Amino acid sequence: MMIFADKILAFNDNLDLDPVLLPDGISVMNPFRGEHADTIRNVTTQFYRRFYADNDLRHLILGINPGRFGAGVTGVPFTDTKRMKEICGIDIAIDPTHEPSSVFVYEVVDAFGGPVPFYRKFYINSVCPLGFTRSNEKGNKVNYNFYDDRQLQEAVTPFIIDCIERQIDFGAATDRCYCMGRGKNFKYLDALNKQQKWFGEIVPLDHPRFVIQYRSRRMSEYVESYVRALSQAGSPL
Repeated sequence: MMIFADKILAFNDNLDLDPVLLPDGISVMNPFRGEHADTIRNVTTQFYRRFYADNDLRHLILGINPGRFGAGVTGVPFTDTKRMKEICGIDIAIDPTHEPSSVFVYEVVDAFGGPVPFYRKFYINSVCPLGFTRSNEKGNKVNYNFYDDRQLQEAVTPFIIDCIERQIDFGAATDRCYCMGRGKNFKYLDALNKQQKWFGEIVPLDHPRFVIQYRSRRMSEYVESYVRALSQAGSPL
C-alpha cells in the first residue's frame, strides 16, 4: 500500500504540461524535468518520506504556482534551500536561494510547533503545480502567474482540474481547502470549486508574498491570522 509520500512523489514525477499549449513568450518551469531533476528528486524524496510517511488525511493549502527560488529549486512548495536545510534538516546540493514567501510560511509552521506537527495536518501545493516565466524588458526571466494571461489560464485549466483531483486522491479532507491569495487566486479556485464540487468551502488566506512585501512589520499578526484559520480545520481524522 502506497503511503502519502509515495503518492506525492509519483504525482511530481508525472507532472507535464505541453509547451505547445502556452502563449508565445511564456515558458513552463518544471523542476522535476530540468537540469537539477535528479538532485530535486533526492531532496523531495527525503522531505516527503520524512513528513508524510503515513496515510493520514490532510487539508490542502494551495498557492498560485511555483516561483523560481522556492519550489522551482527545491521541488517543495514555499520552501527555499535555506529553510530546507535549517528547519527541515535536508541539505540540497544547489546554490542557496532565498524565497521571501518561504520566510512567512515557516513562521506559520513554527507557530504550529514545527514541521512534524504542521505537515501531519496539512499538505501545501499550488493551484497550478507547475510555474511559468516570461522575459521582461531587459531580457531577464521573471515569474508569471497562470491567471496573468487569459489565454494561459484557459490553456492550463484542464491540467489544473486534473492535478487537484489527483491530489485529493492522496488523502485530502474535503470539508475545506485553504487558498493562499485573497484576490485572483481565490476567485479562480472558488469558481472552479463551485463547478467541480470538490470541497465544502474554499477559505482565503493572505498570500505570503503580500505579507512579506507590504506588511512585514505586522507579520506576527498575519501569522496569528493563519493559525486561527488553519486551526478551524480541526482534525481531519
